[in-house]
Amino acid sequence: MKKRAPSPLYQLAEAAGLQAVWEDAFGDTQQVDESVLRDMLGRLHLPSGSDAQIRESLAALRSESVSADAALVIGEVGRALVFPYTGPLSYEVNLDGGGQVRGVASVEGPGLAVIAPLARPGYHRLSIGARELTLAVAPQRCPSVADCNGTGGGRAWGVAVQAYGLRRNETNPQWQALHGAGDYTLVGQAAAAAARHGASALAISPVHAMFSAAPERYSPYSPSSRLFLNAAYIDPAAVLGGDAMLAALRDEGGGDAGPAPVSDYIDWPDVVQRRLQVLRRMYVQFCHSGPEALLTAYRAYRSRSGEALESHARYEALHAMYSRQLGPENGWGDWPAALQDPRGAAAEDYAAAHGEEVGFHAFLQWLADEGLAEAQQAARHAGMGVGLIADLAIGTDPRGSHAWSRKKEILVGVSVGAPPDLYQAQGQNWGLTAFSPRALQSSGYAAFIETLRAALAHAGGIRIDHILGLARMWVIADGAQARQGVYLRYPLDDMLRLVALEAWRHKAIVIGENLGTVPPGFNEKLEEKGIMGMSVLWFEQKRNEDTDGELAYTLPADWPASAMATTTTHDLPTVEGWWGGRDLAWRERLGEAGETPGAQQQRVQREQEKTALWRALQAAGCTTSKLAAVPEAAPRDEILSFVSSAPSALCVVPVEDLLGLSEQPNLPGPPPAQGPGHPNWVQRLPVPVDQLFDEPSVQRSVAAVINNRNPA
Repeated sequence: MKKRAPSPLYQLAEAAGLQAVWEDAFGDTQQVDESVLRDMLGRLHLPSGSDAQIRESLAALRSESVSADAALVIGEVGRALVFPYTGPLSYEVNLDGGGQVRGVASVEGPGLAVIAPLARPGYHRLSIGARELTLAVAPQRCPSVADCNGTGGGRAWGVAVQAYGLRRNETNPQWQALHGAGDYTLVGQAAAAAARHGASALAISPVHAMFSAAPERYSPYSPSSRLFLNAAYIDPAAVLGGDAMLAALRDEGGGDAGPAPVSDYIDWPDVVQRRLQVLRRMYVQFCHSGPEALLTAYRAYRSRSGEALESHARYEALHAMYSRQLGPENGWGDWPAALQDPRGAAAEDYAAAHGEEVGFHAFLQWLADEGLAEAQQAARHAGMGVGLIADLAIGTDPRGSHAWSRKKEILVGVSVGAPPDLYQAQGQNWGLTAFSPRALQSSGYAAFIETLRAALAHAGGIRIDHILGLARMWVIADGAQARQGVYLRYPLDDMLRLVALEAWRHKAIVIGENLGTVPPGFNEKLEEKGIMGMSVLWFEQKRNEDTDGELAYTLPADWPASAMATTTTHDLPTVEGWWGGRDLAWRERLGEAGETPGAQQQRVQREQEKTALWRALQAAGCTTSKLAAVPEAAPRDEILSFVSSAPSALCVVPVEDLLGLSEQPNLPGPPPAQGPGHPNWVQRLPVPVDQLFDEPSVQRSVAAVINNRNPA
């Protein structure tokens, strides 16, 4: 039977990158409704209401494709570079870092030219005929852990921390008020402490810029901008010194807020208010009588950060003003129309009239940048081969700074999320923006490159949250339910090459969070580019065919060497929490487990999983116990030994598992209808950073890890 040609609508959807037919987590084929396709195409500025509109939209896409290919030529070392061109074929390449290469291009097909492979990665400038092109030539692979450690092999380990949860050993009540959450100084101290115990890396939660006037929005994965840093993590004494901070505290009103009670949970509004109050006074002092060397450094930072910083600082100032009028949940879409253009006359007039306020927010970014830079220096000086591993969130809050100042780079009227799966039956809407694939290609991927550089500026590695989004994103029209979305494809190969190039330029490792519904061949592409995936203990399960499908855990020797090994993530239970069913208790309390039989079934399944894991620990030789009965207390050290014995080049242990904590940093899901929810993103570590590794139990856990890591 002759296969039917797809309708014009589906042809347009395919050309636009929309995946009209896809396979869900259950293995079933799904087809997107035409109404969803037409709505999404409209939001992509591709009208599809009639056949004539569809033809015009298809023609527009073809025209864009030709110009996009010429915006940035992306290739790899050792491979010929192909690009659209007609004209004289003699060329010269000015190499990134100096040097020239000359040659004569060949012709490959109509309108295509080919130049010989280049041996050096970098952003090179090609002159051919009357044209000037940028060549982004990537290395074949990202730097490895061994490259960064300066070793010929061996398996490294690191610690993962939530930056906000780090605690200072502070006894001064007034200083305690300022130190109710972690800061960049503590990040550096945590890295140095871990390095003294042989760790090569400290993986930290995202430190992207948030909303200074809306500290209630504190999820690190829903930032205002990924180009700048979280001002709430500034240590007021770090750059300007303790004397400057004390002077600010002594100023009139310096103690207005009074001492803060010491708590195991962060009161974000209180912490942010106190820190910004002191930093504002320090800014006034700094502008009036700051040391000349620091004033010069601040001005230089502001100058080189250019328009991006000015736009972010303007947003912060405007958002603070409108928060007082409209409430902290306001976004730029709630402002007067004249202020929705960051470079319009109204925004320029505002910046001119409120220069001190705009300057204050630029000052905060300078302090944050200096603080994070010093944290990475502390890590490297302490002996870490990698140092900090930054965490790159998947997108930004559509109400925030980036969406205001970079509208042409993102999809407007669209959020990203996930389709229905085994864990979220209705799908997920993360309420975040996404890059426009067409805008990326037409601009030579400038926004993506800028984002990577911001994340890698003060880090020896990067973890890309939901790296599956480089291949496709589940996009949802504003106002639609999460399950009414559609997959939008992204130029994966080009984006992976750019990741490898920026990692090479920054001498950094790359980890991709590849959990979830993984497209066929995706993990192989990551491995080819030297990007580590993630092997998480809780997901390393299988059904044993030799025992009638009995649940079993994959022995660590069979874990992929190309993936980072870890016990858990910030969204999953800790070892203690998993063993004791803490996550299940929370879900029952929040009403996510359904009726009692459902909750009971989950507990029965967890007991089966514990039995299977206990047997795996015995089979792997991670425990000397021969008892079949599962121990009541979590075999934490045995589990850490199990995970760290994987062949992975890097094993990262969450600090919660070293300390034996039962609460996970974040429990995904909707807030409860009534009563307190899970303490997401507010938990502080129970011990100060300088005592993290003092407890004998922690030292035993560290030893369990080190014994299976054998750096050369």
